[in-house]
Amino acid sequence: MVTQVVKGSGYLTAFKALATLSMLSVLLQAVTAGQLMSGAGAGLHGAGAGAVHLLGLLQLVAAVLLWRPGRGAGWPALVSLGVLLLGFLQSMLGGSGAVAAHVPLGMTIFGLSVWLVVWVWRR
Repeated sequence: MVTQVVKGSGYLTAFKALATLSMLSVLLQAVTAGQLMSGAGAGLHGAGAGAVHLLGLLQLVAAVLLWRPGRGAGWPALVSLGVLLLGFLQSMLGGSGAVAAHVPLGMTIFGLSVWLVVWVWRR
């Protein structure tokens, strides 16, 4: 079933902004991870995780609002929830030093984040 987002509701605009910011925060984590591998940037990478979690939560709220009262698609809310949960798993793995799982999971989170941004901006 295809539904249309109520025009002028602001839900789509909020989701666009938060999905983009969330994706950029994940990208920043990739940059600081590269710095971390070279021996610098540990504090920035750790602090960036908090931003990823906060923006992921806000993105999830915006996706749910886009879906339910906004009458938009429901799958972005599910993907946003997945990204948020994977982000928490990512933090646990990074804290335990499991780099072999931490890096591919980070790439997965980034891929899902880019997918949401491409989808929402192509509408």
